[in-house]
Amino acid sequence: MIVPMKKVFLVVLEKGLKDTLKKLRKLGLVHLEQVEGAGPKLDSLKNELVQIQNAISLLSEQKPPKGTKDVPVSTDLPMTRRLEIANEILALSEKKKECLAQISADSVECEKFGKWGSVDPSDFEYLKEKGIMLSLYEIPTDRYSSIGEDVGTLLVNSDKNQTRFLVIGEDGERSAGLPPEAYKINLPTLSTDKLNERVKENKKAIKDIEDKLLAARCYLPLLNDAAESYSKDIEFETVYSGMGKDADPEAENVPLGALAWISGYIPTDDLEALKSEAKLQSWALQWQDPADDDENVPTKLKNNKLVNLIYPVSDFLGTVPGYHEYDISNWFLLFFTIFFAMIFGDAGYGALLSVVAIFGIFSAVAKKKAVAPIMKLLLLIGVATMVWGAVTCTWFGIDPTKLPPLLTSLSVPALSNAVSKGLVKAAGIPSYLSGEQWVKENLQIFCFSLALIQLSIAHLKGIARYHKSLKCVGEFGSLIMLWGMFYIVLSMVVDGVRFPLGAEGAFVIGGVPLPTICIGLIGAGFFLSFCFSNYAGSVLKSILESCKNIVSVLLGVVNVFSDIVSYIRLWAVALAGSAISDTVNTMAGPMLGKAIFFLGILLLVFGHGLNMVLNVLSVIVHGVRLNTLEFSTHLGMSWSGFKYKPFSEK
Repeated sequence: MIVPMKKVFLVVLEKGLKDTLKKLRKLGLVHLEQVEGAGPKLDSLKNELVQIQNAISLLSEQKPPKGTKDVPVSTDLPMTRRLEIANEILALSEKKKECLAQISADSVECEKFGKWGSVDPSDFEYLKEKGIMLSLYEIPTDRYSSIGEDVGTLLVNSDKNQTRFLVIGEDGERSAGLPPEAYKINLPTLSTDKLNERVKENKKAIKDIEDKLLAARCYLPLLNDAAESYSKDIEFETVYSGMGKDADPEAENVPLGALAWISGYIPTDDLEALKSEAKLQSWALQWQDPADDDENVPTKLKNNKLVNLIYPVSDFLGTVPGYHEYDISNWFLLFFTIFFAMIFGDAGYGALLSVVAIFGIFSAVAKKKAVAPIMKLLLLIGVATMVWGAVTCTWFGIDPTKLPPLLTSLSVPALSNAVSKGLVKAAGIPSYLSGEQWVKENLQIFCFSLALIQLSIAHLKGIARYHKSLKCVGEFGSLIMLWGMFYIVLSMVVDGVRFPLGAEGAFVIGGVPLPTICIGLIGAGFFLSFCFSNYAGSVLKSILESCKNIVSVLLGVVNVFSDIVSYIRLWAVALAGSAISDTVNTMAGPMLGKAIFFLGILLLVFGHGLNMVLNVLSVIVHGVRLNTLEFSTHLGMSWSGFKYKPFSEK
């Protein structure tokens, strides 16, 4: 459930404002409305936090050798010293960047003169002082002979591509006798020997820096604590500098009766504690229920331990219902578990997930630690996957004919892969369908039935929410339109013979063919939805609003069809995963009875492991989507909320 909130307004004296905020933070109950803080102290705190975070990032990138542990350091280091350590780490990083840049530049120079041998610009300067001008040139070897006889040259060396030579006497102006292909080589900034030496020195310096950074990993816990402390200080300073005030509390002469004020939200059950503190501290306090159009109300969810298992998924997705929306955590968990089981669709995979979860749970219990919620969730979805895999007779993609009879007997005939192999007898298969086709259609019907159930729940919740308004009639119209469209989907997508749209061969209720009833439900549902879905006190205004959005209203009928059909992805994705399993088994099978059996085992492990990873991605893309899009759309949810985070010391 979404915990009811009260909006509170707090007015206090500016005198001792910081102490007041500290007491409010110690209370840790009020989610403050966002304020825009400013000031040099706040800017300084933010800059220092960035420095610490950058240092943490640098140290986290350092990978210590296996088996080594960080040396613990004293936790009594003051915050100023921790900031100094962060700056020292950043300085080391900057020095490393400088060394790398210098190595890159020097290496380019050394590579350029690698075939010239040792080149020292001071030698050329010495010769110049003696009146001997020398310039370095390179030219394609086959063009060296084209150099004019008036050009004094001195050959250095040559290979099949390039010839290197010196031009004697050139000072600034290029000699006229040099062909265009000859290009001048500028002297290096230092001798090539010194450049090589500097590269070695910088590489050694980098190694020393990396050793220091690696040794500095011992400060990571302290820096993480410092970052958390700075974050709290920034939050405090933001509130202090951003809340409403009669005067600047930092000024020399603050009026005696100057006031400061701020607003926020508190769970209704905690209001009495805030009232008691306000009375004790002589704070002025007012409270009220949040307005229907208030978009700043935080969301606090409260559920039982079972429903709480879905929180790792919602936290990963970052989905939070708005305060005025629904808490669908229980339905999310139920259908997410079903969708996960159907997408993975393999009892063998479910068993592996369950084993991992059980190991994680027992490991935590043995260490006397709290069991991670993700492990409990993993056990739940692992068991659900085993159940669904057993129902459909899917075990690591193995052909049902090669499974023990016990496993095939666990399956449900209407959904079992063993039916097509004749291993499980099934009644009621139409004569025009094969066993395999019949099971396929049944799985599709199961998917669409899940759609009908989940989307019906959405509209039933809407009816319950608006039961005091005629808007509930519009929700009822959407509900019966959904039921009518369900039959249309079965006819058009699954089997037009089993579910005919005409009267011939159709099931009859009270003398009326079922297709006629379903079409009537769609028409009646559309009429009720058109007239009452926008109801806000006037039926006429609701109809006019629907007329204004007539295109969207008409498309809404199509959307109901597409939303139901969307659930077929559960069958389609599971079918793709099953095909991958079968392919892996087919490839690895011939290897298992030969000398290269270990290659077959590796292929099985890799293939099925990859398939499980792909299934996890499919659950995120498809299984989650059905909850957060199709189901939520019919609920009218936009997931526009944000978590309740009280102003506290924690």
